[in-house]
Amino acid sequence: MVASTNRSYRFMIVDDDAQFRGVLSELFRPYFDLVEAECGEQAVELLQNIEVHLCILDMNMHVMTGLDTAKIVKARNQQTPCILITANVTEGLRREAGDAEVYSVLAKPVGRRELIQTVSSAIEDTYCDRDIQSRLCPS
Repeated sequence: MVASTNRSYRFMIVDDDAQFRGVLSELFRPYFDLVEAECGEQAVELLQNIEVHLCILDMNMHVMTGLDTAKIVKARNQQTPCILITANVTEGLRREAGDAEVYSVLAKPVGRRELIQTVSSAIEDTYCDRDIQSRLCPS
């Protein structure tokens, strides 16, 4: 783990639904450098040239699932937290995600508060950034 204060983070949002990507981008753009991908294959291609500090992935995409993409992300950099979002949360998926060291699996529709809390926890846990909560959710 790396200690950090007011560090800049780059997130990758991977979802084949442009509207949902837009919602996530609007939510996080004021706080983070964002990269968007419309599928797992595009995400993997982008990762060849950039470093990301967190990935938010839709589970069900056309060719490569969010879980498959997360496994590749983790193979490139074990530290990078991945958050899966899906309408079809099952215990089997949670087990597979845990085996792949996915940080969290969230059920759609995911609430703004739950998503922000999960992202801030992932950053705090991974990068020891204790200030992230106050930056994302100022009182």
